[in-house]
Amino acid sequence: MSEQKESSVLFSLKELMNLEEDRIKQEEDAKAAAAAAAERARLDDERRKREEEEARIRAEDERRALEERKAREEAARLEAIRQAEVEKARVEAEQKARLEAMNAQQQHERKLAELQHDESKKKLRKTLYGVVAAVVVIGGATAGIIINQSQKAEQERQALADQARQAEEERKKAEQQAKEQQQKIDSLLSQLTSAKDEATRLALQKQLEEEKAKQDAAKKPGGGGGRPAAGGGAAKPCNCAPGDPLCSCL
Repeated sequence: MSEQKESSVLFSLKELMNLEEDRIKQEEDAKAAAAAAAERARLDDERRKREEEEARIRAEDERRALEERKAREEAARLEAIRQAEVEKARVEAEQKARLEAMNAQQQHERKLAELQHDESKKKLRKTLYGVVAAVVVIGGATAGIIINQSQKAEQERQALADQARQAEEERKKAEQQAKEQQQKIDSLLSQLTSAKDEATRLALQKQLEEEKAKQDAAKKPGGGGGRPAAGGGAAKPCNCAPGDPLCSCL
């Protein structure tokens, strides 16, 4: 009976020890779990802060890159406007110089025509003065020659008038073509100034260069260089008889 009681007491002590060990182990496990959770929380917080910092840096880099791109685009736009204004001023100056040269050429041709016309009238007067002397000296046989000379003088005057009229028509036509060409160039310059992207600006710049090349090519044959000025051609051969007092070659 005594042995049974002793065994029962030992069993109870052993159970109590086991329970205490379980409690201690649970407390240690709980502490370890709490420490692990705290470490995970610390690592998560550090990762979150690191990701937030990286996101902030990326956002700042993107903001700076966007600002730099906008600054480059604005600088390119302003440069395009400046270039367009410079080009427009150059084209206008060239156009003005060309028109002035055309006007000077036309005035020169008109003066030459007027001088030639005056010469024709002088010859006509000399011829008419000679008619009286011719009638007295050689009679009515020379009347046909006088009339012929008068007709030739009139034909020359008419030819000069036609030449001046044709030159004026050519000048007006050239001015109209130059005006239309300038309108095309002004339109391209305006489009180039308001262009938003680089591809459009390049295409407009190419069209502008082509139109300018056409304009420069139109300038080269201008000024009436393809035909001689009035009175500047080779002299006609003289077919008068030797000693003829009514000869216009004199």
